[in-house]
Amino acid sequence: MSIISKYNRFSYVYDMMEIPAEHLRYAEWRQEFLSGLSGKVLEIGVGTGKNLQYYPDDCEVIAIDISEKMLSHAKKRLEGRHNISLFIMDAENLAFKDDSFDHVITTFVLCSIPDPVRSLEEMRRVCKPDGEVMNIEHMRSENRLISLVEDTFNPVTRGLTGVNINRRTVENVKKAGLHVTEVKNLALGDVFRLIRSKP
Repeated sequence: MSIISKYNRFSYVYDMMEIPAEHLRYAEWRQEFLSGLSGKVLEIGVGTGKNLQYYPDDCEVIAIDISEKMLSHAKKRLEGRHNISLFIMDAENLAFKDDSFDHVITTFVLCSIPDPVRSLEEMRRVCKPDGEVMNIEHMRSENRLISLVEDTFNPVTRGLTGVNINRRTVENVKKAGLHVTEVKNLALGDVFRLIRSKP
C-alpha cells in the first residue's frame, strides 16, 4: 500500500491516535517553536493541521501534504485565517521557485517520506539563503538499547503506517547539503530532537 493510501486511510483516526502525545509534549513544542516565526513559511506534511493555530497572524504560511484526506481535515482548522494556504503536493518535488521561503518546517514528517534526503534537498532549494529549515522529528537514538528496540520494531511500524522509527535524520539533513546550526534533544533522551539548519 502506498504512503498516500495509508494516510488517506488513517486520516479519520489520526488525531485520536496522537491524543496522548499531543497533550504530553507535542502541543508544547508546536507552540514554543512556531509561535515566534515571521515572513514566508512553508510547512511540509501539514497532515490534519495541528500546527496551524500556532503560526503568527503576520506570517504568510503555505502548507502542503500528499494526502487529500489529511488536507480535508486541515481545512477545518483554518478558522477563517487568510494568511494560510493549503496545497496537495509531493515533498520530494516541490512546485516552488528557488529561495522562496524564510522558514521551512516539518514536525514528525521525515519519518514517513519515502526519500527523506530528496525532500530535504528540496527544502534547501526553496529556502532563502538567509532562511532556516526547522525539523522537529523522532529518530534513531544513539543509545544502543533504544536503537535496538527501534530497529526491531521498525518493520512493523513501517508496514502498518508507513512510519520509520529508526531514521538517522541528523545525518540525512547533512547529506542534503544543509548546514546544521543546532540539534536539541527534546524527549526520550535523543529520540525526539529539534534540528535547525541553513542552506
